[in-house]
Order: sequence, then C-alpha cells, then structure tokens
Amino acid sequence: MVGRPQPQTTVEQPGGPFIRYTQPGNLPQYQAPNYPFGNLIQNPLVSRPGYYRDFRLYFVGGGGVNGTVTVATTTDAPYNVASLVQFKDPFGTLIFSLPSFELYLVNLFSGGAGCGVGATAAVANFPSFSAVSTGSAGTGNFSLALALPLEFAKGIGTAPGANASVQPTLQVNLNTSSQFFSTAPGTLPTVTLDVESDFYWLPEGAQISPPAMGTSRQWILQVGNPTFAASSNNRISFPRLGGFLDTLILEIRDSNNARQAAFPALTNRFVLYIDGVPIEDAPMWKLLDDDYIAFHGLTLPTGVYVYTRKTSLSQETLGLLDTSEASISSNPGTLIEVQGQPWGSGGTPPYTLNVIIGQIVPRGRLPQGLPEL
Repeated sequence: MVGRPQPQTTVEQPGGPFIRYTQPGNLPQYQAPNYPFGNLIQNPLVSRPGYYRDFRLYFVGGGGVNGTVTVATTTDAPYNVASLVQFKDPFGTLIFSLPSFELYLVNLFSGGAGCGVGATAAVANFPSFSAVSTGSAGTGNFSLALALPLEFAKGIGTAPGANASVQPTLQVNLNTSSQFFSTAPGTLPTVTLDVESDFYWLPEGAQISPPAMGTSRQWILQVGNPTFAASSNNRISFPRLGGFLDTLILEIRDSNNARQAAFPALTNRFVLYIDGVPIEDAPMWKLLDDDYIAFHGLTLPTGVYVYTRKTSLSQETLGLLDTSEASISSNPGTLIEVQGQPWGSGGTPPYTLNVIIGQIVPRGRLPQGLPEL
C-alpha cells in the first residue's frame, strides 16, 4: 500500500494482540561525525514505517593524539560524554531530560535496555564498548552505546514514527573536555554520534495499533531537597510529579559534584516515605541484597541505590515482561521522601540527592496485567 510500507510476510489470521501482526525492525536515523567536545548535536529524525521502541546512541571518540602527557579521565567518564540528552516524542511530550551518566543509570535499571541477566544491561560488557584510552600512551579515544528506551512493557510506551511531518526530537549537548578529562591528551578526540531506531513495523493485513498508544514512561533528573550533612538524619523530599512510578534511581553527589557512597552504613536504616507513611524501613544490608537479587547480580555504581517496582512477576526484574501491578500510584500532591538513619559520609559535604524517576503517564487507564496475552 502506498504510504504504508510493510515487511512482506504471511498475513496472520484475525484476532490477537498487536505484536502478533508486526515484526521488530531497525533502520538508521543519522550519523553526526567529528563534533568537538562542548558542541550541540540536534539533527532532525526521519520517519520510519512503524512504532518506535527505542533509539540507540553510539558515541565514538576518535582522532585523539597523546602528545607528552599521562591521560586521565574524571570519575564518570566515558558515561558523562553528554551534559544533556533531551528527547521529546512526536506528541511533544518530554520523555528524557538528563545528562548521559544518568541515562547510563536508566540503561542499567529501567528494564527497557536489558534486564541484568548475566549483566546484559551493563554497558561496559557490550561488544560495542571501549574504555577511554588513558595513561602515558593514552589517546583519549573511546566508544559507548546508550539507549533511549521508550517501550517499558511489551508493546507499551512505543511512539508512532510513520508521519514524516510529526517526528520525535533529539538534542545532545556534548560535555566539555574539562568535565570529561582530568588530564587531556595533546590533541583532543572528536565525537561521532550514530543514532539508530528500533521499531515495530506497521502491521500487515490488520488495522491495529500498540496497546495504550500515547502512554509514556518519562525519565527526568530531579534534585531532592534539602542538601544534607554527613551523619545527619535529614528527610529528603522529591519533586511532586504524579503518574505511576516504577523506578526510583537515587544518586548522591557532594559539593564537588562527585558521587559519594554516603548512603547509611550496612547496619543502619534507610526509609522510604509516601505521604508521611514509612512504606519501606529496612537496614541498608537488606536493601542492597534486594537490589542484588532484583538486578540479577548487577553491581550498583558508587553513590547509587535503586527502588524498583518492576518485580510484579518475580523477585527479579524481567525487562519488558512486567504487569505494572506493583507500580506506585501517585498524583501531583503525593509526597515522596527518603531518610538515612543516619546518612553516611565521604567526600566533601554537603550532599545533594538526585533522583531519576521512572514515571509512567498513561493515556487513559494504565494497562495492567498482561495485555498482550
């Protein structure tokens, strides 16, 4: 059909879920070559005949020359290659607004870019990954793949891509070299960004759309309030957002913006409050063990702890296999707080608690259960 390209496959019998009538596919978006650190990449995205599942970003730093220095990076490199990644879906909804290090945390813990089995969500284990070349012969070159996961349960959260006049938008602000390198090479590498799109093809022989079209899961970096001192007992509140919350990624940074392991000591308690009620009050050793189980043995980065509600079907997260039954139902008046009893120490206080919230905003009623079965 003109204007509705489809893969040539046998037409399925009528009846059944969306994914029965489609095929997963990938087509390129663009390659932006040789951008210096500190620059903005904002190329237009092109239409694709289906529904976007995610966008894959591949950063390659190349062309660096050592000179006569011992190259070294800051702690978050290469994951901090971008100071801001901002993505809006075709409806204009802001889905991602966060630095690339925090996007890396979303890749680890969202279930939308791997689910931790055998550390499949750990970007550093990917064949595409190459650590920054450092040391006396270091060039500063590297490679890093990150995903922008839209789909959060099978078929749910996807975005339409067939309308050429209404496409998502992607903005990537590369970090400065001084934020990436503590000692830069004599000639800095430049960054090439390759953007790919995973999508479901338009179904053949059936006028059917993904379930709950227009529902999205949004990831925006928020700052908890107030800042807190080492060994204090402060309650930290999160901005009020609403929607259904399935993941809370907590990140502690000190006054130098360095991540610090300042969560409570193993035998001290960490409390999650919802509207003043202590929903989860547990010693830190138990919470860390829970994360180890939930994420299949995936190691938490320094200064990071995660509350996940993507364990509706298991003690472990199962990626796109989730019913959303365990997500936290909130509204714009819901108050969510955490408290260390007491908080830990390290680095240069005071500390800031950042939170990256996996917030499901349904269009209509949130699909729960297994709608694809």
